[in-house]
Amino acid sequence: MSASVPPPDVIRRAPKALLHDHLDGGLRAQTVIDLAEESGYAGLPAQDAETLSRWFSEAAYSGSLERYLDTFQHTVGVTQTAPALARVARECAEDLAADGVVYAEVRYAPELHVQKGLTLNEVVEAVLAGIEEGVASARSAGHWIRVGVLLTAMRTATHSREIAELAVSYRDRGVVGFDIAGAEAGFPPTRHLDAFEYLRRENAHFTIHAGEAFGLPSIWEAIQWCGADRLGHGVRIVDDISVDPDGKAHLGKLAAYVRDRRIPLELCPTSNIQTGVAPTIEKHPIGLLRKLGFRVTINTDNRLMSGTSMTREMQLCCEAFGWTLDDLQWLTVNAMKSAFIPFDERLDIINNHIKPGYAALKVEMAG
Repeated sequence: MSASVPPPDVIRRAPKALLHDHLDGGLRAQTVIDLAEESGYAGLPAQDAETLSRWFSEAAYSGSLERYLDTFQHTVGVTQTAPALARVARECAEDLAADGVVYAEVRYAPELHVQKGLTLNEVVEAVLAGIEEGVASARSAGHWIRVGVLLTAMRTATHSREIAELAVSYRDRGVVGFDIAGAEAGFPPTRHLDAFEYLRRENAHFTIHAGEAFGLPSIWEAIQWCGADRLGHGVRIVDDISVDPDGKAHLGKLAAYVRDRRIPLELCPTSNIQTGVAPTIEKHPIGLLRKLGFRVTINTDNRLMSGTSMTREMQLCCEAFGWTLDDLQWLTVNAMKSAFIPFDERLDIINNHIKPGYAALKVEMAG
């Protein structure tokens, strides 16, 4: 078995599991242009796909989460009809499958897509229909994938309980969990405690964006007050870890709790660099957290804004940290263990898609 860093083509073909991907952050640039033309949306900063794609990436590299979030006005602006939502959901499933993703949880905020009169239910049903069509299209093209949906509430708004109830009402029809997102500073997750208490009473899964732009208090509240199953990003947990000059690490009480409880971290390296969490991939905390045995997962966050894919995120980390296929398999199994679908389905994907896929690639590389 080879222990070398896998080349890009091997990484592209490796089975992947993705837990943190925003639907409105992953549109194809050409689709944004097409939908703007169809809907009469006039605010796009560019009219050709290459220039528009470059604009999204450059605008997102601001070092500020708030500025990063501003780019979404355009992708949200062109997805205010059922056909538009169905199209982007279908393309999302197709694009992820083509990138080797076998399991994905795609999240979006229904409340952001009602500006032209859609009801929340109509928004959810349009996205689920598009996902179903995209999964079928991908599988017919030879790319097996399973996609679940997370419904997101905006932490800067007051609809979290309503969105939580919506997630529960659709949980047997493709919605697998709930999330809150948006600016962290000044908007702690405890403002939405009613929604989280409701979800716990309903035995429903949820993740919380925490520890991205804001630090340890956000993570502590998400876990200890709100009861999050996973941490969306959670990268600032590194603030509770000190490393001696000889490399010995010391975990504070919160970091130790997160590691010991196997609370999954939905890490998004490129996105974190864009918002100023780390200066480079080489200095991103994912390398240290992997070494220390945290439940690390690797994710795209927003494929359009970050100009990225799961293949690219994995490749960057392999080059930065010397990761091998064994590391990528460990990360992928971590993600599947942490997925919001039933245990037997998780095991099936691990045993029948992930492990055989990596075994075949290891044999290929060893040859």
